[in-house]
Amino acid sequence: MPLVNMKDMLQHAYDHGYAVGAFDLVSLDFLEGILAAAERARAPVILSLAESHYEYFDFELMMPAVEAAAKRASVPVAIHLDHGASYESAVRAIKFGCNGVMVDASHTDFSENSCITQSVVETAHACGVPVEGELGYVPGVEGEDAERHPGEVTYTTLAEAKAYVERTSIDFLAISIGTVHGHMKGKPRLDYQRLKQINEALAIPLVIHGGSGLSDDQFRRLITNGITKINYYTALADVAGASIRANAKANRVSGYTGLVKEVKQAVSTEVEYRMRLWGSAGRAAEVLSRCRLWMPVEHLIIYNVEDVDETRVEIMMAEGR
Repeated sequence: MPLVNMKDMLQHAYDHGYAVGAFDLVSLDFLEGILAAAERARAPVILSLAESHYEYFDFELMMPAVEAAAKRASVPVAIHLDHGASYESAVRAIKFGCNGVMVDASHTDFSENSCITQSVVETAHACGVPVEGELGYVPGVEGEDAERHPGEVTYTTLAEAKAYVERTSIDFLAISIGTVHGHMKGKPRLDYQRLKQINEALAIPLVIHGGSGLSDDQFRRLITNGITKINYYTALADVAGASIRANAKANRVSGYTGLVKEVKQAVSTEVEYRMRLWGSAGRAAEVLSRCRLWMPVEHLIIYNVEDVDETRVEIMMAEGR
């Protein structure tokens, strides 16, 4: 049952200088392809579900499949809510099995972002769930007409990053240093010096969004300077779409199942390449030995028990949380 504590997983990556991929899934083909790659590479992996993708699948129906697949894997797996839009979204994700959540209030001002994130942290930490916050603004379009981020990049500042982490007690920080969601126009210019300063000041796992389109060398430099979690979706959508178009163009098939037959392998090949590039390949056994297994407590039932006062009830509820 290698569904593991996500904070332990990313702390190991941070301490040992590699990055774990958080791959957004939108179907069972993506889910199976991502996990197959992790098994081949013997790499820890984060199965990521973005709230902006809920129009493509029913979250409450998808989660049992994701949990079952994670528990069946022989490599370390975490399940993460990506770009949760609100406190309610984060609580719902935890309720249905995510053992890591991101609340994205980066479009608001610093004070409101901190307030929203702090409220999520208080509830999530009571459940043992780590939280990712985002500071700065990563614009663009995530995937294919999915999550829209208009406007220009707002870079994360060192002063605000320090204040934000101190105020919210987040476990991981997603920062903005020049990437964009979706397809990039032109060559991305990343502010490595800014990243280096933030990493040295905070010493917590840092996260990059908008990873599709970066070069291999850019990824290596990001990881050297503290990036520990890399969110990755657009390139997966691209290779999946290309496999469908290739099947259609070749006139080999006409039905749905034939058209999507190669999607799983296309996604899996891309994911495995990234795992090996980012240094997580071959780490599974070591990570498993260092991570607490994730054992969700689903229900706490209090029934007619004599001499149970409000204080005792609260103690039992706290234990259940």
